[in-house]
Amino acid sequence: MVALPAGRGRRPRRPSAREAGTALLFVLPFLLLFIVFRFGPAIAGAVLGFTDYTIGGEAGFVGLDNFRRLVEDSTFWSALRVTVIFTALSVPLSMIASLAMAVLTRRMFRGVKLFRSIFFLPVVTSLVLAGVVFTWVFSEGGPWSQAMGALGLPAGSWLADSVLVIPALVLVSVWSRFGYGMLILLARMQDIPAELEEAALTDGASAWQRFRYVTLPQMRPALFFVAIIETTVSFQAFDTIYVMTGGGPVRSSYTLVYMLYDQGFKYFDLGYASAVGVALFVLTIIVALIQRLTLGREK
Repeated sequence: MVALPAGRGRRPRRPSAREAGTALLFVLPFLLLFIVFRFGPAIAGAVLGFTDYTIGGEAGFVGLDNFRRLVEDSTFWSALRVTVIFTALSVPLSMIASLAMAVLTRRMFRGVKLFRSIFFLPVVTSLVLAGVVFTWVFSEGGPWSQAMGALGLPAGSWLADSVLVIPALVLVSVWSRFGYGMLILLARMQDIPAELEEAALTDGASAWQRFRYVTLPQMRPALFFVAIIETTVSFQAFDTIYVMTGGGPVRSSYTLVYMLYDQGFKYFDLGYASAVGVALFVLTIIVALIQRLTLGREK
């Protein structure tokens, strides 16, 4: 018989009631703050969606009137279309950029940490400041228009074009977000056992085959997480749109969050603005469920 090392085969000890109570006591302040400042406003906003509340007035229950108004509001459908187009373009591009940069910086080479820091820098950059800079970049006569003119393409301002304004905002969104996804995917890549790739290499698999059949399947949970985060951020895009376009031209970049802002803080119709928020929340949940069925399913 071979003696097992000490501690092997033992079941982990369950914490006692006193230890669990002590741990809960330390967590309780943060938990209370999270409930009050996260769940509290969310529930209050959902309730306001069923009222006609305005600043300085009394909240009267109106049932589903605000949501019927949404269905009949052409501005809502236009904002929904812009939001869906913006999300459909930015999320795949951001995930592709994140995955490409994660693969590029996965291997250790001289200066790799510097490159990772540079790629992550846009994530911690102020979106308002980035919006001001990119407003100049995409302006007529700016660096982007000059580069387009050098390639023989239209050299006008993309922000003044109702067709090109969304691609311009998408590029800014991808630039500001891909670094976060890169770190998540990079952490998952580094956690994949090296034996899997070594076995595939021994069997004669090419670099693309190793990535396609070994690395990518192991990335499914991380890809699902990044997809959810990027979708949520894209649906809530506001800062750069407010700074760069103000929802224009002719509401070509007028999203649901911008509509919520206008209704709540420009027209002070907080009940209707809350209804827009509820509709946006439902849309986010539906898209997240679809992503769960595609990226997040287990085989």
